Amino acid sequence: MNVMLHLGLGSFHRAHQAVYLDALIRSGDTSWALAGGNIRPDMAETIAALIQQDGAYTLETISPAGEHRYQRIGSIRQVIAYQPDLAGLIEQGASSETKIISFTVTEAGYYLDAQNRLDLEAFADLRADLDAARAGRPGATIYGALTAILRARMASGAGPVTLLNCDNLRHNGERSRAGLLQFIGLIGDEALLAWVEAHTTSPNAMVDRITPRPTPDVRERVLAATGSDDPAALMGESFIQWVIEDRFIAGRPAWETVGVEMVDSVDAYEEAKIRLLNATHSCIAWAGTLVGYRYIHEGTQDPAIRQLAYDYVTDDTIPVLDTPEHPCPIDLPQYRDVVLDRFANPAIQDTNQRVAMDGFSKIPGFIAPTLRERLARGEGIASVAMLPALFLAYLQRWHQGRIPYTYQDQAMDPAAAHAICAAADPVAAFCADAVLWGDLAADARLVDALRLASARVERFVAEHPVS
Repeated sequence: MNVMLHLGLGSFHRAHQAVYLDALIRSGDTSWALAGGNIRPDMAETIAALIQQDGAYTLETISPAGEHRYQRIGSIRQVIAYQPDLAGLIEQGASSETKIISFTVTEAGYYLDAQNRLDLEAFADLRADLDAARAGRPGATIYGALTAILRARMASGAGPVTLLNCDNLRHNGERSRAGLLQFIGLIGDEALLAWVEAHTTSPNAMVDRITPRPTPDVRERVLAATGSDDPAALMGESFIQWVIEDRFIAGRPAWETVGVEMVDSVDAYEEAKIRLLNATHSCIAWAGTLVGYRYIHEGTQDPAIRQLAYDYVTDDTIPVLDTPEHPCPIDLPQYRDVVLDRFANPAIQDTNQRVAMDGFSKIPGFIAPTLRERLARGEGIASVAMLPALFLAYLQRWHQGRIPYTYQDQAMDPAAAHAICAAADPVAAFCADAVLWGDLAADARLVDALRLASARVERFVAEHPVS
């Protein structure tokens, strides 16, 4: 049996990667199975439920037309309970059965700046993990966990392994690999560094499926539809996509037989997904929160908010992704319309709280590239500037304690964020933040565009009836 060890048994993995492997197993190919667990002590109740159910759970999918489907997913054959020393994960990762180590830790969990360098100054938990790794202990970041696992694997002689990033991160394989190699270099483990460089690959991948956080009513619907009371049940949209560069050093499942697109390069798919889907998603979440909506579909169905998202894609983003010099192989206007239709699905009940999180990672990762490319070409940025302007207005509400839910942002320094909002000129302070903007920080063109966009946001909020 070949094993794919997954770090991070959250909703997205269980609604996406695990589903593809389940389909492969159901097709008769039983040569691969999943093992997995978490590197932090979160999701305790869900993990306990999965252990009790031998890794099986029910996935509810809902189409834009309102069609409900219920599927029992059984591809996770071993659920590894959390231990502070990550002993179970390390043991499985060091086994010769394990050929792939995959992970989902959210885009903010890689601690990289705009130049793909580990941002040690901003993140105390990353510094703590470096100290732990130097002392031979595992940590709580993906780098600390992988270092501990790969040290054990090198010692056991288990052979090569593919490191597969499944997060919404541009060039996710390359970037997480760069972070890992830097981490190992900083702890001074030259033997491990050489082993990782020689015995691992890190293909880039693009993943897509909207997967809201499970709510109690999902469990209730699953019980009513299937007769199974499943505390690990979850829900996602019917749409699913996975595009992976075919660079696996120790073999892989025959994913292409169950709908995964194996390609030489994910670049075009990745840019379309990140800029047309992820950025638009955040736009709708921030705008919707400002006018009192709770759910993504409410904002998408609002003509004013939908127009903001449509204009961002149409005016500024499609023109930089599809050019005469570099034509895009994807029909981007069609992709835009499909995305907006997916977001408008009322059955998904995806919350603004979930989608709005991690703005300090999403601005540089999802939005700044379009701004940067438009400015480099001497073109206007009025439509794309609305997205950071929405986030600034959102951040100011957070600063005032007026966000109706807890805002989570792993990349945000709360003191710095409060200082931006308390500044005499919040727009200038926001535009000067290097974490958000990198080499664009304090650029006069950015400042001018954000001033105009912020005024538009103020009018939008003032004129919009509060829900």
